[in-house]
Amino acid sequence: MVVLVTGAKGQLGQALQFVAPKHPEITFFFYDSEQLNIANIEQCTAVFNTLQPDFCINTAAYTAVDKAETETEKAQSVNTNGPLNLALVCKANHTVLVHVSTDFVFDGNALTPYVETAVPNPQSVYGQTKLAGEKAIQDTFDNYFIVRTAWVYSQFGANFMKTILRLAADRDTLTVVSDQMGTPTNAIDLAEVLVEIINKQAVNPNNTALFGMYHFSNEGQCSWFDFAQKIVEVNHLALKVLPIPTTDYPTPAQRPSYSVLDKTKIKTTFNLTIKSWEASLSTTVM
Repeated sequence: MVVLVTGAKGQLGQALQFVAPKHPEITFFFYDSEQLNIANIEQCTAVFNTLQPDFCINTAAYTAVDKAETETEKAQSVNTNGPLNLALVCKANHTVLVHVSTDFVFDGNALTPYVETAVPNPQSVYGQTKLAGEKAIQDTFDNYFIVRTAWVYSQFGANFMKTILRLAADRDTLTVVSDQMGTPTNAIDLAEVLVEIINKQAVNPNNTALFGMYHFSNEGQCSWFDFAQKIVEVNHLALKVLPIPTTDYPTPAQRPSYSVLDKTKIKTTFNLTIKSWEASLSTTVM
């Protein structure tokens, strides 16, 4: 089984490379943006013609949430046009597309965890371009898995956890927003789930019943302040974390105030047991 992974230098791409040796049943090809710019249809066509992958996991994305407010065309190129191109070449090559999306497609006004059928209402350019990418895939063909996730962190790439660890080296105190609620997602856990999806679909490749939209994060919920405090605790840091409201930390892009995702569908469909965010964080090795 041949699996092409885009965005190989990103956080999730690196996490997939980390778990790949545990899955000898899969021949992985990891391509970064220089080897495969998903916004370039000619490059996509050439790579797919060469590799003929059974599956493509798209982890490539423009994730600079605040910069996207002014770099709209760049965000749209990667987050919207890129998934469309991949959907087109996947359809032509009978490849199953596994695409990673985001909680930013929602407005954050919910009071209970978002299910897959909740109506999207993105409040940022990043969220708008990611939602458009989802729709581009859905309008092109049916053989896809779209997995929305949130608050991704790991020992790889740039993320909230690594920012806290870096700041702890220079500061005694740190203020963190306490009125935005969500669930941290360990990129390693997400990577393993994406591979599980592929392996389950590969058992019966003609079964179309599994295709569709899913949500995945670790279990539980917390604020960014809670998350920061747990990072400090787990890593035994001498850093005092103080809570502040979102109004004290304005950003160009609006963040969802509530973005907890309901995982019932993915747990039931793929028979998953998901770690709590606290348990998964405690096992993260830096």
